Amino acid sequence: MSGLDMSVMRQIGSASGFALQHDWLLERILHEGMRQAATVAFAILWLWALWPKRWRSRDALPTRERLTVAGLVVLSLVAVNLIKNASLTSCPWDWRAFGGTADPVAHWRLGVPDGGPGRCFPGGHASSGFAFFAICLPWLMPPQSAGQRRQAIGLRWLAAVLLAGFVAGAVQTLRGAHPPSHTLWTLLICAGVSITGWRALHT
Repeated sequence: MSGLDMSVMRQIGSASGFALQHDWLLERILHEGMRQAATVAFAILWLWALWPKRWRSRDALPTRERLTVAGLVVLSLVAVNLIKNASLTSCPWDWRAFGGTADPVAHWRLGVPDGGPGRCFPGGHASSGFAFFAICLPWLMPPQSAGQRRQAIGLRWLAAVLLAGFVAGAVQTLRGAHPPSHTLWTLLICAGVSITGWRALHT
């Protein structure tokens, strides 16, 4: 609505495209590498969720909460991908201003094509970080039966998730794949799914 997406992208790209689209550091390390790291983190998350009770420490989270966190991560990823697959919004590198065929259309104008290939909204790469939002909730929004928990643990997880998501989003912005609003919407979707699901199951 503010026009800041286009303003930001004009600072990064030109009529001939985006110079950093295939930058080795951004594409191979921070894009592909972060995606692989997120896959490993996802596997570790489920290992943590299903870890046998007999091997857990006395202060470990209950199985139900662990499974809720892991399930909400899955739902966040599914939500982002379902919206993305149905979206008619194209990526900045497909916009006419940067050598493509699309004219940007506001996200809330549902069903209005922009002349490009679409399927670019919200930011899929940013979800590799933001989808883990639920991991902070057992400490920041503990069930009433759980008693007091150290909020500092939840804040550290929240900071890690936000850092990962914003770095992933910034990488894609620099490459011309997503304007900043796509990253913010990804955060909103993942946080919304996580908080809504957590409240429904643990309040």
